[in-house]
Amino acid sequence: MGPVRGGGPLLDAHLVVDRGTFRLDLPIAIDKGEVVALLGPNGAGKTTALRALAGLQPLTAGHIALEGRDLDRPDRRVWTPAERRPIGVVFQDYLLFPHLSALDNVAFGPRRHGVRREAARARAATWLERVGLADYTSRKPRHLSGGEAQRVALARALAVDPALLLLDEPLAALDARTRLDTRAELHRHLAEHPGATLLVTHDPLDALVLADRLVIVEHGQVVQEGDAATITAQPRTDYVARLVGLNLYRGTADGHTVRVGDGFALATADRLDGDAFVAFAPSAVALHPRRPDGSPRNVWPATITGIQRHGDNLRIQLDGPIDVAADITPAAAAHLQLTPGQPVWAAVKAAETRAYPAAP
Repeated sequence: MGPVRGGGPLLDAHLVVDRGTFRLDLPIAIDKGEVVALLGPNGAGKTTALRALAGLQPLTAGHIALEGRDLDRPDRRVWTPAERRPIGVVFQDYLLFPHLSALDNVAFGPRRHGVRREAARARAATWLERVGLADYTSRKPRHLSGGEAQRVALARALAVDPALLLLDEPLAALDARTRLDTRAELHRHLAEHPGATLLVTHDPLDALVLADRLVIVEHGQVVQEGDAATITAQPRTDYVARLVGLNLYRGTADGHTVRVGDGFALATADRLDGDAFVAFAPSAVALHPRRPDGSPRNVWPATITGIQRHGDNLRIQLDGPIDVAADITPAAAAHLQLTPGQPVWAAVKAAETRAYPAAP
């Protein structure tokens, strides 16, 4: 390992990895006790980032420093193999050893770090008790449910007292009910973990519930980061807008009007000038069979291109001067007799919009 450096975040990294034509260029820092979620579409670089931190993918450039020590710094020819990094990993499919009991799966990490067999098994038993599996020590993975296997994998990762815990889509393999319960349990364990945690996920709910801070990556680079309130209030890319369930448009503001697309004007409550975003929720979009009268608002003709169930509502996809998603109740849809290809009028009150500068 490289020299010790004092102060700063527990994890201080700048991940630069070249793979063919793709380049990951991701600065990331995580404080002690902090949970950071790394989100992005498929191919954004999330898995590459996790593999680089875990020691499974060498950096092309940049650095990884954990607890003030260099783990990977190509310009100084510093490289620490995976088994010598103070890092615990929970993989998406858990990767439990099928021939080992739950106890010996959890004891594997401490044993790999040089702990004697009986001490490692005692530590493993303590961790299985902490994750609620004290009575499952002798069970093999094939006799565990998905939620139980996830807890064994978490116990195995935490049993090495990692400075950094990496979670790779840790709830993706679970059914909806198990996922709900396991998410709450995982939240409790992460709150107690004294080290840094990086959660790699594509699920916005996992990120919003489990993480203190979100880092959004697209095409190998950070496009937005901040706490959940900041991200959800002011999305800055189409991916982030979809992630948090908003319609998002970029245009040019002139007072209370933002021109988007081919010059379509949206009236906004916020007053701005220059390059701007406008966002509004699908639930803010009202649909009408004829052009509505009444209070000043944004009104335009549209054509229905798709209808899908979305929770308790229906999500209506609309084509027109702007592409829009609208959420309405099944009763309203039945009353309007909505079908794909049908012309309708869409309306959004200016008070339901958010306008904010395009520059962060």
